[in-house]
Amino acid sequence: MNLYRTSSQEENIRKQNHYDRGLKRIGDLVFSLLVLTFGFPIFILIAFMVKLSSSGPVFYVQERVGRNLSTFGCIKFRTMHSEAEDILNNLLENNPSFKEEFVRDFKIRNDPRITPVGKFLRQSSLDELPQFINVFKGEMSVVGPRPIVSNEIERYGEFMNEVNSIKPGITGLWQVSGRNKLSYKRRIKLDLTYVRSRNLLMDFKIIVRTIFVLLFPLDRGAY
Repeated sequence: MNLYRTSSQEENIRKQNHYDRGLKRIGDLVFSLLVLTFGFPIFILIAFMVKLSSSGPVFYVQERVGRNLSTFGCIKFRTMHSEAEDILNNLLENNPSFKEEFVRDFKIRNDPRITPVGKFLRQSSLDELPQFINVFKGEMSVVGPRPIVSNEIERYGEFMNEVNSIKPGITGLWQVSGRNKLSYKRRIKLDLTYVRSRNLLMDFKIIVRTIFVLLFPLDRGAY
């Protein structure tokens, strides 16, 4: 795959910018309002589950990189124990295999920091429902590149500015193509592919595929 832009891709980008400012933003507002309104009972139920499962707050807010390197507080239901930071530090100091996996993927399979309820929320992606608040506020989009943390910026190299030219998404090509099973290089390629090819039909297809993944999760790489 050619990761560099051609003149025809430059023209597509100009068209896509109009889509981002118009239809995409309207769709984000409508979609997020519907989820936040009709999904409110589910929010309450999950909040009780999180609160009863372990001590700590219901929500976890992490600083993520938004459009044009701006930062915002990405909201999720808490899926880890409140002492997660201490558990991670102990793992990285005493277990080389865990450290290698974390440095490579920023994730750990069978992560001991995750609560039983948190494991279910992650596998079903229900922990990400509060991100529709970020969408409503204009910090995220329903569909877009992965919302990364600042430590991941250097991994995108020269492609960071291009990938980061649009808002990150709750879902995207990365989520419906394997998520954490993908290599990091593959995730970047998928983000870049979306940024260069995005349109209304593509977003619709990704949303439909996301719904299918949520209804039939099997083992699609969420952990």
